[in-house]
Parts: sequence; C-alpha cells; structure tokens
Amino acid sequence: MAMALAQERPLDALAYLECLLALLGFARLSIAGSPYGRYSSPSSGPRVPARAAWAVQELPSLAVPLYECARASPERLRSAPNRVLLAMFVAHYLHRSLIFPFLIRGGKPTPLYSCVAAFFFCTYNGYLQSRYLSQYAVYADDWVTDPRFVIGFVLWLIGMLINIHSDHILRNLRKPGETGYKIPRGGLFEYVTAANYFGEIVEWCGYALASWSLQGGAFALFTFCILLPMAQMHHQWYLKKFEDYPKFRKILIPFLF
Repeated sequence: MAMALAQERPLDALAYLECLLALLGFARLSIAGSPYGRYSSPSSGPRVPARAAWAVQELPSLAVPLYECARASPERLRSAPNRVLLAMFVAHYLHRSLIFPFLIRGGKPTPLYSCVAAFFFCTYNGYLQSRYLSQYAVYADDWVTDPRFVIGFVLWLIGMLINIHSDHILRNLRKPGETGYKIPRGGLFEYVTAANYFGEIVEWCGYALASWSLQGGAFALFTFCILLPMAQMHHQWYLKKFEDYPKFRKILIPFLF
C-alpha cells in the first residue's frame, strides 16, 4: 500500500503543476492575448494549416490513453468506473483529433509555436489522466451509481453535446463562397458569446466531478483558465465589430460571465 502511494505522488505533483500552468496561462492570455485565429499577426512566425494543426496537436490525448490501455497490466482498468471515466476522456479526443479537423471549412492557419505548445500539453495531460485512471485510481464497484458520478457524467455529456453543436453553428455561419465574419445565432449562442467554450468547460467540470480526483480537477481548472480570457477577447471583438451585437449576451456563462 505504501509503495502504491509513493508511486502515485508523482502524478499528484503533475496535477499541481497543471494547476500552476493554468494560472500562468490565464495571466498570460489576460495580459498579452491569444495568437490564435483572428488575433494572429504576421509576427506570429511559421504557421500550420488549420486541419493539420488540430489533428496533430490533439492526437496525443487520444494516442497516450490508448497506449496505456495496451500496456501489459493496466491494473485499474479491470474496474468499471475506471473504464467509463477513461472512455469519457477518450471519446472527446476521438472526436477532437479524428473528426473535428476534417469538418473545418477554411480556417485560419495556426502559429507553429501555438500548435507545438498544444501538442505538448495534450501529451502531458493525456498521460496524467490515463496513467492515473489505468494504474492508481481506486473506486468502489458501485461508484457509477454515486450521485457525484451520475451528475458528473450527465454534465460531461451535456457539455460535449453543447460543444459539438456550437462548433456546427460556427462552421455554418457562412454560405459557400461567402467571406468575412458573422454573428453566431442559435443554440446557446443566443445567450453567450462563447457557447463552444462554455460547453467544453461544462464537459470537463463534469468529468472532474465524476472522477472526484485531483487529476480531473486540475484539467477542469486548466480548461477554465485558458478559455475564459479567450472568451473575453471574443466578446470584446464582437462588440467592436458589430454595432448590432446583442448586448444582453454574456461572455461565457449565462447569468454570470
């Protein structure tokens, strides 16, 4: 038992480091802004086509968990709660790395350094989540009926559906041949500027609740800290770009931000 706890401590340290990276990322984006998409500039350096960037940078969060599952002895994956939680993580990145990139219409190239940074984070977080769930996380057999798991799973599913639906709305803003930006309409975009980000935050907060772990909580915190300043940038940009932009829309979360 003592040996297992000693081996788990490095994963706890990695989770705390992810929390620190979340706060640093929040500070950096709040001060300097994002180099991604409409905010990029010629000084951003070499760029990667949007489809390739999304596929490459997100792939480690799919490949690393699959590797952990293929290891000789993924001890904890014999437990149903561990399998379900890891499947939740993998399902998101299966869509994000193998489906979402090929649905992109056009899309601005991504700065190379931004793509590389995302690649390393996805490798880091993919290892953290999958290693913890496959080797160390211990849940009671009836954890899947615990209110924390049930509520967390429902939030994860709702968040993922919101995220996918919001991305669909954004992809279809322009008709074939049209250029320029338009105000997103429909779905949660009727209430918030960054409905896609809202969905992803709900998704990973649900995952964190269902996993009831430091590792899951660190990922949820990171997601929130990175997406909140980006949502604020989007909101301010829309207000300046469109005189008729709905003033009642919140930045990220209905009735809050």
